[in-house]
Amino acid sequence: VQLQASGGGTVQAGGSLRLSCAASGRTFSSYGMAWFRQAPGKEREFVAAITGSGRNQMYADSVKGRFIISRDNAKNMVHLQMNTLKPEDTAIYLCAATTAIGVTSNEYTYKLWGQGTQVTVSS
Repeated sequence: VQLQASGGGTVQAGGSLRLSCAASGRTFSSYGMAWFRQAPGKEREFVAAITGSGRNQMYADSVKGRFIISRDNAKNMVHLQMNTLKPEDTAIYLCAATTAIGVTSNEYTYKLWGQGTQVTVSS
């Protein structure tokens, strides 16, 4: 599976963005997917994850209630709808895939990573 993220950009605080991650390969539904982010000078952090079936999701406390992760297995896509964006959401956002069972925020279980897409939230 190869991953390609898109949808980043610059938005004012309070605005919304929708990130997408396109995956190649025929076994997309067997992979759990996640979004991580990395801000300048900070460590990479977990944002949201979803199981292969899409039935279960997990969110970081900092984005709970504002972000929604979803997937379309027919189109090999995973999305991150980001609402009520804050300046502290500014980061490079990366999508990742894991074969681990269940939903997980542990970045070391994610063996496949896409390139990042920049999200900038201005105040």
